[in-house]
Amino acid sequence: MPDGDPASPWEQADLLSLVAQPAVRGVSAPAPAPQPAPQPAPPPELASLPEPTSSATPASPQRLLILDTETTGLDPAEHHCIEVGAVLFDVPLRSVLSQVSFLLPCERNPAQAVNGIDPRLTRQEQPWQSALSCFLALVERADLLVAHNAAFDQQWFGVGVLPTLTKPWLCSMQDIRWPAERQLRVTPSVRDLALAYGVPVWAAHRALTDCIYLAQVFERCTNLEQLLLQGLEPRRLYRARLSYDERHQAREAGFRWNDAVSGAWSRKLSDREVALLPFPVVPVEEPPLQQSA
Repeated sequence: MPDGDPASPWEQADLLSLVAQPAVRGVSAPAPAPQPAPQPAPPPELASLPEPTSSATPASPQRLLILDTETTGLDPAEHHCIEVGAVLFDVPLRSVLSQVSFLLPCERNPAQAVNGIDPRLTRQEQPWQSALSCFLALVERADLLVAHNAAFDQQWFGVGVLPTLTKPWLCSMQDIRWPAERQLRVTPSVRDLALAYGVPVWAAHRALTDCIYLAQVFERCTNLEQLLLQGLEPRRLYRARLSYDERHQAREAGFRWNDAVSGAWSRKLSDREVALLPFPVVPVEEPPLQQSA
């Protein structure tokens, strides 16, 4: 609107001028209407968080203690452990962390022709007590104890000077399912396993030597974590339900004839392995273990 023109009737009055005007006809200006108390602002909407999920695959052991024993015989009630070897192995880095080997004194060794340990050698002055303490320290650092034919080695701990070991065990001969392309027997020897993975075999039947072979095999396993996890699956003994003409299926699946079950093809299997079989099996009661070196 041009300057000097009177205000239009509809022009909004200045609020400040209204407040400054005196009361009209003795009536006080109405009090301002009470304002509602300020309400706290609603919290910002939280972003929806994903539901926690439990991993279906447990974590693979990070450190293994690969161990082996040499003994004067097969029966812990009559014979003695005379050598312990152990290698602490880092799984993610595929490398050896530490190792120890020591002899335990004995008077005679009926198994000298097998392990080559002269009993006179075991009685030479050596710090086997300190070495045993070092071995137990390695046990504490390990997530899993691994031995080739673990049932044999495990029975010597808790006898004599060797304390009981409470860490879980895994048998690299019975529990690990080695890849088929390695063309190994169902229960391979340490020597066969080493050769299948290109590890030179230069000695045999000393505790630390066998541990080193197994450690070098693990170094070459690109799928070691999977082999360990599958090896830790609970297993029970099953008998194949096959006719005589179908027996080749059991043999190809790693079952052994007349071994754990007389007159039958049998093998220890996990639930996952049973589900993968192309033929039916039935669980059987497991006979007492017959330990051998």
